[in-house]
Amino acid sequence: MANWKDYCADLSDAAITKELTSQDFALKDSEGKVRGVAYVIETYGIITNKALIEKAGHSMDEIKDFESLKAVADDIHARAAELGFDAFTSAGMDSSSDWRFKTHLANLPIYYEYKADNIGTTEAIKGSFLDGYRKIWDLYITDSATEPALLSSKTGSDAEQEFVDGQAVFFQNGTWEYDAVKAIGDENLAWTPIYIDADGEENQGVCTGTENYLCVNGNAADEDVKATLDFLEWVVTSEEGTDALANKMNFVSPFKKAKEASNTLVKLANEMVAAGKTPVSWNFPTMPSEQWKNDVGSALTAYAANPSDDTWEAVRVAFVDGWAKEYAANK
Repeated sequence: MANWKDYCADLSDAAITKELTSQDFALKDSEGKVRGVAYVIETYGIITNKALIEKAGHSMDEIKDFESLKAVADDIHARAAELGFDAFTSAGMDSSSDWRFKTHLANLPIYYEYKADNIGTTEAIKGSFLDGYRKIWDLYITDSATEPALLSSKTGSDAEQEFVDGQAVFFQNGTWEYDAVKAIGDENLAWTPIYIDADGEENQGVCTGTENYLCVNGNAADEDVKATLDFLEWVVTSEEGTDALANKMNFVSPFKKAKEASNTLVKLANEMVAAGKTPVSWNFPTMPSEQWKNDVGSALTAYAANPSDDTWEAVRVAFVDGWAKEYAANK
């Protein structure tokens, strides 16, 4: 990202940027200038079976932050035998599932640190919100039918099946999972944001973002830059352009005139944005390397097998020290 400003045009005042439903979908450099605009987005959070929530004697309105999520999950877990279902699906840490936690869940403490420090990237993460990362991870691994020590062998398919079969209320995943989870009925689907006990999280929505951006070569001739921007504006505002994005490319696009998605999880996420909830941006492009993710994942797995301050310190080291080390190695 550091060298993008050398060749990516500043799109801060471009028409396509103004067409975004939220400025959180604009990719900005360290000076706050827009260097890229998301053209397709996905959303993830905690997919929730609200029918089971109600069967357990609770309601979605109760869950507003980490403490209320924990209270509901703890109660369901404590009565799992009586209810016939548990709070969370297994937080599997095999290679088909660990990306949900070493990358997607890890995005939350990064997001809040960036927000607190008013930055968009860093070569040295501080880990200011790792206590919250530990809290939500503890909730995932304790309020589940799966023994924490067994998570290393649990798969993404296991978690999916547990949710679809009504064995668990909460399942961290994304809009791409809709075709599988719609089996429980669209009317039973809901989103719970991933809360980590951060200040102001009651206004937080689900994690909506992308790693796919439209950029314009700022070193091109002025007339070419203008023609490109005019074309992009046409794509996201015209009937033909928006139809192509939605129906020919099957994109969920973050533009005001985008066609409505048929995916219920997308619709529910859009409703949260319309209600004023702030979507959590994806900060995956700023993670230093795949090795960093793998090291964090290994530390999380070791912690799940033997939760203690010492094993959590290994997570902190992988997260903070590993970040600086990998950034330096890949600079």
